[in-house]
Amino acid sequence: MKALITLLLCLCLCGLTRAQNNKTPQVFQPGVISKGDYESHAVFSPTGDTIYFIKCSYDLKLSAICVSYKRNNKWTAPQIASFSGRYMDADPFVTKDGKTLYFISNRPVTTNGPVKEDSDIWKVSLTATGWGKPVHLDAPVNSSGDEYYPTFADNGNLYFGSTRKGGLGGCDIYRCRLVNGKYQPLENLGEAINNPGNDFEAFIAPDESYLIYNSTTAGLSGLDFYISYNQNGKWTKAKKLPLPLSSDGIDWAPKVTRDKKLFYFSSTRNRWATTPAKPETIQQFNRRLQSAGNSLADIYTVDFGVLK
Repeated sequence: MKALITLLLCLCLCGLTRAQNNKTPQVFQPGVISKGDYESHAVFSPTGDTIYFIKCSYDLKLSAICVSYKRNNKWTAPQIASFSGRYMDADPFVTKDGKTLYFISNRPVTTNGPVKEDSDIWKVSLTATGWGKPVHLDAPVNSSGDEYYPTFADNGNLYFGSTRKGGLGGCDIYRCRLVNGKYQPLENLGEAINNPGNDFEAFIAPDESYLIYNSTTAGLSGLDFYISYNQNGKWTKAKKLPLPLSSDGIDWAPKVTRDKKLFYFSSTRNRWATTPAKPETIQQFNRRLQSAGNSLADIYTVDFGVLK
């Protein structure tokens, strides 16, 4: 009887721990995907068994889109995606059917053309042999400024950030509606979303009912998550997401899995910053410096319910 009571108590405590952990952001696949380098801007496939993300240098001058697959309940060692690995590629997004992947890049628009000084939105489509050749999106989507972080509603409407002229701040969030297969003139989402600082990296809900994005008035060091709701076609005044979603680090690249179970994002938050109980050996110290949670950038997941 005593053993049974002990077992039940352990099960209850384990269940409570899991429930608490579901409400606290957890590093995704430490040592496999989040390795203590600079991993961020993830997107899961609609089936949840493939993840695309970027690995980049701390100064953001090197960036490639990587991919990992879930096989036998384990994630494979990441590889560079077939269409990436040469230019500055970032911000992948996979459409609801899994057949098209959008991303940003500074790659030349024309064959043998120069590498661009700004980033544009591109797409690749799935073929019988894998991803095809990247295709550049024309105006009104791309401009002479930077375009960032494309995400799509299920009706095809495109949301993205842009530094183009005429915005309310340095970078604003825009929408291009898709009508009869063509993108309509872009719309600035207005003062409820955009401020005189920078607003970008917006994840649009599949049904366009809410928008989670990044906003800052103090450079990347002040980058936090905000949420706005679509009420009868108008966006509510955005509100900052509280701790532990926003943190004292850089929090960006928000997304929600299609099953609405997980909110996932990237963050430079440091989980090793507490003072150790006693002096560390070089091996222990290197572990903190070189593993996930070391304040470079990692991918985190948390129960989507914490946003409600």
